[in-house]
Amino acid sequence: MLITMNVNNGIISQLSPYSVTETIDRLAAILQAKNITIFARIDQQAEAEKVGLSLRPTQLLLFGNPKAGTPLMIAEPTIALDLPLKVLAWESADDKVWLSYTDPDYLQQRFSLPNELLKNIAIIAPLIDQALL
Repeated sequence: MLITMNVNNGIISQLSPYSVTETIDRLAAILQAKNITIFARIDQQAEAEKVGLSLRPTQLLLFGNPKAGTPLMIAEPTIALDLPLKVLAWESADDKVWLSYTDPDYLQQRFSLPNELLKNIAIIAPLIDQALL
């Protein structure tokens, strides 16, 4: 069962039964199978260690499809601040792993996107659900 929290601030977080690395690996495999471009994968824990700081496991995945994202940016150029889409896998202080992303409905409201363009970013939810099975 997936648990959602922090929906009110535009962030959806779902509990993952996997480690941070495995959670991102699973999502990346699904994205690649659907020919969705992975632009970057950032291991923020590793980056923190490089400067002598400690951070719980945290990885950020940036991904998208220019065919889906470009119409959004044509409609509202400033949505490029939130594109490509980002997903954050992180381990909480109680050792639970969460997968967090910006709620597509929040992005629609924030950027006044027409309903017909929402589908271009709403695809994120079922992909995440699939990765967490």
